Amino acid sequence: MPAFTFEKISPPARRAPTAAAPKKPRSVISQMIDRLADRRARRAVQDERAMRRDEKPAE
Repeated sequence: MPAFTFEKISPPARRAPTAAAPKKPRSVISQMIDRLADRRARRAVQDERAMRRDEKPAE
């Protein structure tokens, strides 16, 4: 029989959230892709609105 034993002690509970890591600046390429995607999305919405206007029945 061992002369001594070790207790397993759980770590203390975290009370405050950890600080978020600072965001890295985005690369130029990713910024350009974001701009292109945004323009394409805007153009798609405009085209959809124009199609809806054209589809209204004429009385």
